[in-house]
Amino acid sequence: MSMRRYYGSFEYAIEAARQALLREGKHVHVGHWQGVDVKNKPDMATYELLNHSFTCAVSPVVEELRKQIKPNLPWADDHFYERVGGEGLNPGEQYKNWPYYVNKANDVHRTEGGKFTHTYMERIWPNSTEEHNGQTMMGIRYRYGDLDDLLNLLLREPLTRQAFLPIWFPEDTGAHHGGRVPCTLGYHFLLRDDELHMWYFMRSCDFIRHFRDDIYLACRLLLWVMDELANVDSETWGKVRPGKLTMHISSLHVFAAEHHLLKRG
Repeated sequence: MSMRRYYGSFEYAIEAARQALLREGKHVHVGHWQGVDVKNKPDMATYELLNHSFTCAVSPVVEELRKQIKPNLPWADDHFYERVGGEGLNPGEQYKNWPYYVNKANDVHRTEGGKFTHTYMERIWPNSTEEHNGQTMMGIRYRYGDLDDLLNLLLREPLTRQAFLPIWFPEDTGAHHGGRVPCTLGYHFLLRDDELHMWYFMRSCDFIRHFRDDIYLACRLLLWVMDELANVDSETWGKVRPGKLTMHISSLHVFAAEHHLLKRG
């Protein structure tokens, strides 16, 4: 089981996670992968590191983030702009450009209508989905909020503790539909001492396919939120610097068949 540590660079944080997963990862076969039964596929078992957390300062320079994190480019940038584009797209376009996209393997997660069980765009912009465009998506009492609502909250109350962007929705509880559910739970933003910090909570993360991109996309979201706020209220937000990203992953893992890749560094 891992512990939270502070790193001056994401390069060191990623390397520490690799070493910890290689050294402490435990073999576990949960039997399902993204809603698909894999009980009879031993290569789909995983080596898993529980409770992995780290904190790292976020550079305000995107090129420096790219250098430290080494995400899958240009896909990560293209997909980021798809996420913040204001439309609840499903399936969107960039999933086809993901380096690990395999047509038949990934399409098993799509419904007869060609949609995935969820996309980040749908969760960030729920009122702008194809099904709800021009309508209001309602919760138990109130309408669903979106990324614009989070921005408006920070503009009204910069020091709020309530600026949380959920990706995990109540419809995911119990995975009762039998399909994929989000790996990301949500993002929490907190402004203190003219620094905007982010806490990023994940239930599950594949070290090989997603870890670097998830870090990078979270950092890009933090910088994007700061820019959007500064464009509206430069007096308050123009002096704000990016703070620290704290990332918590309940299960950081690799597939058993890919465990040897951790040794390459």
